[in-house]
Amino acid sequence: MTMYKLQVQEDDANPEQWRDVLDADGKPALFNDPLQARITLAALFPVLVKMESLDADRKRTRVIVVAPYDDIDNPKDD
Repeated sequence: MTMYKLQVQEDDANPEQWRDVLDADGKPALFNDPLQARITLAALFPVLVKMESLDADRKRTRVIVVAPYDDIDNPKDD
């Protein structure tokens, strides 16, 4: 099953450096559904997400696939 995690870039001095968004236990917040991940990202960082949608700032938030090649040898369900 594909898992997704949230990342945010908040350091103007190092724009290439991203950090994972952590859950209450201090572990990366993981999601099964990319839409739910994006909704959570918008709830946690509403200003950054809104600025991106208005092209007012560079990309500072993202949802990424965790271990994108883990299931490369497994057949996909259609």
